[in-house]
Amino acid sequence: MLITHDTRCALDAVVDLVNSAPDDEGAASAGSGAAADGLADVAALNEFVKRNAISDVGVLTERDLAGVHRIRGRFAEVFAATEPHVAATLINELIAAAGTTPRLTDHDGYDWHVHYFAPGASVADHLAADCGMALAFFVVAGEQERLRRCEAPDCRRAFIDLSRNRSRRYCDSRTCGNRLHVAAYRARRREAAGLEQDAQDGQEPPEPAAPSRLEQEQVVQ
Repeated sequence: MLITHDTRCALDAVVDLVNSAPDDEGAASAGSGAAADGLADVAALNEFVKRNAISDVGVLTERDLAGVHRIRGRFAEVFAATEPHVAATLINELIAAAGTTPRLTDHDGYDWHVHYFAPGASVADHLAADCGMALAFFVVAGEQERLRRCEAPDCRRAFIDLSRNRSRRYCDSRTCGNRLHVAAYRARRREAAGLEQDAQDGQEPPEPAAPSRLEQEQVVQ
């Protein structure tokens, strides 16, 4: 599917927003090492706005922070939805409540693109409208399954799989992906060392598993 520059910016922003939520289990116990709220105060919200180059935002207040927290939870529900109808209902509610008003703009030197938030909208409505519409495109294209959570058991960060064959499994292949691959490699090494020790101790090693059909085909090739 075609993803324009402004849509990609909105997708990056909504992923950043969802991943700013604190870990519920860790929030109950200080010092547990769990993730804290990435948008704990107005200063953090200002950094979020700057990091994601969100335009047309005035002076932010506690009211803005509360509004962003509210839609953050709703966007998390979109990522958790397993059925298109559920995701569509959530997105429809978000963009309707934001008073979505599509309009063409070429601000800050960018080519013409569409903003969906109304002029003068709060930052929460801005995010709800633009990010909501960006996610809506995935539902329309039948690509909702690309809205994912990292499969690393101790991560679960949100990400959007933009790979050609929908094969991405981790939020960051250089951290979560490599970490799990290294863990699997070390587990295989420990298993091999155990079999070698059994042989030295005179114990019969277990029968090797029969090769899978894929492995047989690879041998033939």
